[in-house]
Amino acid sequence: MGQNATGIARPKAESQVLDALAGRPVVLVGMMGAGKTTVGRRMANRLGLPFTDSDAEIETAAGMSIPDIFAAHGEPEFRAGEARVISRLLREHQGVIATGGGAFINPETREAIKSNALSIWIKADFDLLFARVSKRPGRPLLQTADPRGTLQGLIDSRYPVYGLADITVLSRDVPHDVVVNDILAAISDHFATPKAQ
Repeated sequence: MGQNATGIARPKAESQVLDALAGRPVVLVGMMGAGKTTVGRRMANRLGLPFTDSDAEIETAAGMSIPDIFAAHGEPEFRAGEARVISRLLREHQGVIATGGGAFINPETREAIKSNALSIWIKADFDLLFARVSKRPGRPLLQTADPRGTLQGLIDSRYPVYGLADITVLSRDVPHDVVVNDILAAISDHFATPKAQ
């Protein structure tokens, strides 16, 4: 068993994951409602690593909420700011980073993540996502006449890109710690499997 920053013994699985990461950040990607922030916070806690959410960092940098950024400046300006914030986090942060749903879609951001971090797609099906996002109104991209159709369109366009992440883990209607366990196992498998040349 390894030890975390508090000197408490850490289970073998967590120690193996930390050794494999060797200081590289873990970046969680996927749709709004997939559970990136909640799962990421719990995963960081398990590993004894810092956690940050890129959306929260964007709001801090801009001094306004994401819906307000969209309303005042539009999506292109938001995406430009998002790319700058994630680039900074990749340089400065050695923990777990949860990103907004559109971050990995940006080719430059995706390349930066792929080059500097381990990317994990938390994949969820439409029904689970819609049930979750319906509980939290104010998602800028879903402020349309047909939020269900809009969400399905985002899934159709984004899932092939999310599929480029290093690892894919399914989000299900289970306790978040179950998904954390799945991620830790997937990271161990990812580094244990010899890569094809």
